[in-house]
Amino acid sequence: MMRGIVAAALAACLGTAASAQEAPAGPGLELLYTSRVKLGQAIDVGETALGHRRIIPIIGGTFEGPAMRGEILPMGWDWQLDRTDGCTQIIADYFLRTDDGVIINVVNSGALCRPGADGSPPQPVRTSPVFEVPRGRYEWLGQGGYIGTLGLDPQATEPTVIITIYRAN
Repeated sequence: MMRGIVAAALAACLGTAASAQEAPAGPGLELLYTSRVKLGQAIDVGETALGHRRIIPIIGGTFEGPAMRGEILPMGWDWQLDRTDGCTQIIADYFLRTDDGVIINVVNSGALCRPGADGSPPQPVRTSPVFEVPRGRYEWLGQGGYIGTLGLDPQATEPTVIITIYRAN
């Protein structure tokens, strides 16, 4: 019964009967923006029931892409947890201010994993950002799926990461 209700609701949202619809094409990725995020000194929280915890302050930065650009406000943090599998779980919560003054909250999560015991390189860092935006010009950010890449900025003179965000289309 519940399956039938869900299928009917999905068909109504998509505008066609579910049985007549073809499988959707796989998503592609389009650049949303690249950011350079400045980091403060780590604050060691210590051992918790879940693992070793630390906070990395987000103290500023910039972002720029085809449809938006602006600054990263100095009021965020990266909440890190060292897991027993050798990876560090990251959950960054910070704010963008677009060049036209709109404030956007970003919560970006992922995992940083060390090189393997056999010397194999670590997996590339991928993140899953979620945007909370006010109604208006950037409202579309809250209605899509996104993936990010994360790496150190080799040209920076202070701790900085480069985060590039892509929108699935």
